[in-house]
Amino acid sequence: MAASTCRLVLTISCSVIFVLTAIVLIRTFTLSVRIDDVQICDSNDEDFIEATEEIIQRFKKALRFKTVSKEKGIYDRDELLKMQNFIISAFPVVHSSPLVEFEVVNNYSLFYFVKGSNETLTPYMLASHLDVVPAEPEKWEVPPFSADIKDGFIYGRGTIDDKHGVMAILETMEFLLKRGFQPQRSFYVGFGHDEEVAGTDGAAAIAERLTQRGVRRLEFLSDEGLCVLDGIVPGMKTTTSMIGTSEKGQVILRLRVKGSASHSSMPPRESSIGILARAVHRLETVGHPSMFGHGPEKDMFEHLASQMYFPHRMVMSNLWLFTPVVSWMLSRKPSTNAVLRTVTSVTQFQAGIKDNVMPPEAVAIVNHRIHPAQTVQEVIDYDRKLINDDRVQIEVKYSQESLPLSPYGPDDFGYQVIKNSIRQVWKDTIVAPGVMIGNTDTRHYINLTNNIYRFSPTYMYPEDVARFHGDNERISVKNYEQAINFFYHLIQNADKPGLQLSHSHSEL
Repeated sequence: MAASTCRLVLTISCSVIFVLTAIVLIRTFTLSVRIDDVQICDSNDEDFIEATEEIIQRFKKALRFKTVSKEKGIYDRDELLKMQNFIISAFPVVHSSPLVEFEVVNNYSLFYFVKGSNETLTPYMLASHLDVVPAEPEKWEVPPFSADIKDGFIYGRGTIDDKHGVMAILETMEFLLKRGFQPQRSFYVGFGHDEEVAGTDGAAAIAERLTQRGVRRLEFLSDEGLCVLDGIVPGMKTTTSMIGTSEKGQVILRLRVKGSASHSSMPPRESSIGILARAVHRLETVGHPSMFGHGPEKDMFEHLASQMYFPHRMVMSNLWLFTPVVSWMLSRKPSTNAVLRTVTSVTQFQAGIKDNVMPPEAVAIVNHRIHPAQTVQEVIDYDRKLINDDRVQIEVKYSQESLPLSPYGPDDFGYQVIKNSIRQVWKDTIVAPGVMIGNTDTRHYINLTNNIYRFSPTYMYPEDVARFHGDNERISVKNYEQAINFFYHLIQNADKPGLQLSHSHSEL
C-alpha cells in the first residue's frame, strides 16, 4: 500500500514537472509581440536629413544660451528671450509658413500648430523644453555652455535634456516645410520654459492655451523620457529602447518628533532624535513592497525576452512562474529597484541646538517616488503603519500622484507609431514599455489625452547615465543626426489614418 502510494505521488510529481517544463519551453520560444516591417532609415535615402555643419552650428548656438531654471519662478528670463529670438531667426520657413500658427505663451514658452489637410484626423502633439538644470563648471572637462566638440561628442548642458529634442523637432519641421510638405493630420508642438522646476509657468500655460483653442482630445502626446540603452539591461543581445508609458508620482513628507529642551545631565529615556532615528530606520530597512506586475515593468521584460540570451529569455518569458525570483533580483540594485516599488529617500535630518541640551525637536524629510500602482494616501498610510509610533508626526510637504498608465498594445496608434519610428532609426533595437522614474511636463497634458509616451532619442551606454543632470553632459554628432531623423519618421508615420506604415522612405 505504501509503495503504491509513493509510486502514485512520484508519477504525479513527474507529470507536473513535465507539464511545467513543456509550458516554460513553449513560452520561451513562442512568446512575441507585434513587430511591423519598417523601412530602415539609411544615409543614402533621398530624404535622409544629414547633420550638416550648418545644422550642428545651430545646435551649438542653442546650447550656449544659459536657460537655467533653479526654483519655481526662478529662471533666466534674459537667456530664454535670447534663445527665443534665435529660434525664430534660425528657422525662417517654420515661422513664416502659412501652414504654421506660432505664438509665444506666457512670455517664454513656444507653441506651434501645423495645419493638416484632413480635419477628420485627431491631432497629436510633440513636446520638449527649453530650460536646463544648473551646472558646476569646475567639475566639467569643458565649460558647460561652450558646446565644444571633443572626440565626436558635443558637450554642453542640455545636449540630452532637452535641447536636442527642441532643435531636432525644429530641424525636421524646417526640412519638411521647405520641401512643400503639408500633413494630413494636424499636429501641435510645445516647448515649455520651466520643466526643470515643475513646468507650472510653461507647459501648464501651453495646456491651458490648447483648451482655449477648443482642443478636447489629442491622438497622442510624445515628450522626453526613456532612451536607447546599450549594455544597460542585462542579458540582452541587442540595444533596448524604452518608451515611458507611465510616470512615478512623488510625496515629500516631514517627520517631526517633539521633545523638551532639558539638560543633558538628566536625559529622558528616549530623546526626540532616538525616536525619529528609529522611525527613519524602519522606513529605510523595511521599505515599501514590490509592485512588480502591477505596472508596465512585467510587460517590459516580456517585450524584451525574445532578444535575450538563454537563460534570461526563459525566465523573462515565464514571469507567471518566476516573478518572485525576478522581483528579488531586481530589488538588489538601486536602478532596477526603483522600477519595482515606491522608493524611500531620507534627504534631510535636523535636530539639536547645543552640545549639552536635549533636542526640543527632531525633523526628517523623506522623499518617496511613488509606483504607478499606488496613491499618495496609500504611501502615507503604509509609512504610518510601518513607523507605528504616534509620537512621530507626519506632515505632507509636497505631493503629486503618479500619472495614469498609457496603453501600449498592438493596436494602440501612438505607441506603435513611436515604436516603429524608433526601429527605423535604430534598426536592431528592441522596443518595450517602461516606467519613467523622474517627472516631466506630461503631467500638465493628462486631461487632453490618455495616450502619453515618453521617449528621448538619446543613445546611452552605462557610463552615460550619470551625465543626465550631472557633469559632462554630451551627445555624439551621430546621435544628434539620429534624433533629427527619428522626429522626421515620427511625423511621417503619425500622418497616416491608421497603423499601416508607408514602405516608401521618401514619401512626403
